[in-house]
Amino acid sequence: MSATQKIQKYIQKTPHGQPFASSALMQFGTRAAVDQAISRLTTAGKILRITRGIYVRPEKNRFIGLLLPEPFKVAEVIAKKTNEEIQISGAEAARQLGLSTQVPAQPVFLTTGQSRQFNLGSLTVTLKHVSRKKIPPLESKAGIAILALWYLGKNLVTLEVIKKIEQKLTAKEFKAFITSTEYMPIWMSTIITQHKKGSNNA
Repeated sequence: MSATQKIQKYIQKTPHGQPFASSALMQFGTRAAVDQAISRLTTAGKILRITRGIYVRPEKNRFIGLLLPEPFKVAEVIAKKTNEEIQISGAEAARQLGLSTQVPAQPVFLTTGQSRQFNLGSLTVTLKHVSRKKIPPLESKAGIAILALWYLGKNLVTLEVIKKIEQKLTAKEFKAFITSTEYMPIWMSTIITQHKKGSNNA
């Protein structure tokens, strides 16, 4: 089986709308063979280039046409390819917790890699560089809460905000949040300490 045939088989098994990195195809042949196969598949409309080194098996809807993958899925593939950490933005974290009603017009994600942008249909997706300390684990609600506080900033984070977060999280999630001090600057851990004291006194 040729490199092109192996790559075509791989593409056929990839779900529609699921982005993938071209580097995942290097197992099937030389760089030249892979590049040639990608070029042919792109020309034939079998795959669609999203940004440098990232492709998707396009999904079409008879009513609205081409369906592009969710921006975060693309960002995740980019992050995995370059060994970066990725997270939603603080603005999105605050929105998810009901601490803000603002919805960013264009998607923004935080990354430990370099800042850059890519287009996804009519959207301009931004990957914004931040330090590793400002990207708590994605899978945890504690991390989402910390991102929200980073976004709101020192002047807007009050005991009332912490109470609102407590109402949004389960007891286990909130405990994880208030004990994740390694991701908090002094001003943030100070307000958490104040909340703990208030709760203990109550």
